[in-house]
Amino acid sequence: MRRAIVSGAVLAAAILALPARAGAVAPPQLSVSAAALIEESTGQRLYGSSSQSELPIASTTKLMTALLTLERVHRLSIQFVQNNYVPAPVDSQIGLLPGQSMSVHDLLIALLLPSADDAAEDLAYNVGRGSVARFVSMMNIRAHQLRLDHTHYSTPIGLDTPGNFSTASDLVKLARYVLQTQPFFRRVVALPAASLRTGPVRYVVNRNTLVGRVPWINGVKTGHTLDAGYVLVGSGTRGGMTLISAVLGTTSESARDSNTLALLGWGFAHFHLLEPVRAGTVMARPTVRYSPGKHAIVIASSDYIRVFARSSHVRVRVKVPSELAGPIAKGARVGTAYVLQNGRIVATVPLVLASALPAVSPLTIAAEFLLRPGTLLAVGLLICAALVAAALWRQRSRTRVRAARALR
Repeated sequence: MRRAIVSGAVLAAAILALPARAGAVAPPQLSVSAAALIEESTGQRLYGSSSQSELPIASTTKLMTALLTLERVHRLSIQFVQNNYVPAPVDSQIGLLPGQSMSVHDLLIALLLPSADDAAEDLAYNVGRGSVARFVSMMNIRAHQLRLDHTHYSTPIGLDTPGNFSTASDLVKLARYVLQTQPFFRRVVALPAASLRTGPVRYVVNRNTLVGRVPWINGVKTGHTLDAGYVLVGSGTRGGMTLISAVLGTTSESARDSNTLALLGWGFAHFHLLEPVRAGTVMARPTVRYSPGKHAIVIASSDYIRVFARSSHVRVRVKVPSELAGPIAKGARVGTAYVLQNGRIVATVPLVLASALPAVSPLTIAAEFLLRPGTLLAVGLLICAALVAAALWRQRSRTRVRAARALR
């Protein structure tokens, strides 16, 4: 990245050396009921197809089950006792029996990797203080707090029950929040497999088979029911950028995986994360009035990080006065950095003084004034004029004296 930074009233273009591709970014070809793609650090939406459609979401429901558990249980070593829940034989489960104990740590792993319904029930019952219905109410309250406006829960598991739905857009938003706020969750969903150590030792495998098979895939959660089809909230990191995807309503595990890879691959191929302006970077060095040779340090007050299409032309322009005069406090705004994408301003960042400029004494101002070339010339001319006038006056005085003597 190259940034040319200058001072002055004229905006100075700072061109970023970015790869360029001609033409607009074509959307990916997917076979899904709905899909969404965002960048994790910024939350920027890069793609959406029926992304606001309210649909069954199967076991991706367990994203909220995990979040509530992690927010309300502060020691993962605590053991929960399974209630009298008995899953159907076809349901995903780890074989917990009523009355058996398992740590919250292991229950969460079972919830997230093999998507165990009995683990979800156990967590909901205990976090809900002996009531799964209370836990479901907590799920809906939390969804409202997170502004998941098209999400509603009626189960902590994700079975096909009336009133349990979300959207592709809400799913990636929720996944982003959990990934950013819950380090344990982030670590677990990136595991291909794990062992459960409390209760009978169990070895569990991640149903998201892309984890471990595709090096850059690191999450997040699968789901499948008859109504929902095959669902996957996925995430991957390449080139310092993490993308989060959601595909809903695919017809098979292979279709679920191929659509996820197509969507994430399209995002990495056509977009990249840039930081055109970084907080604390020196953006200009204007001169300081009444202080010859001295320059003020002007820095960016904040970062600006954004995902840009690789075909975009991005540059930064800086506007700062060519000269500053104190007193100006440290941190005072003295200019602006403009971030332009294809010639259009997409952001402005205030530029501030890194150090205060003190007030200048009257003597310094007077001395600076007197030492200006124009002032010196004027003074010189005045002195010359005064000398000439004095010489003329002396000449006239001598002439008058001689004339007076001649009259005597």
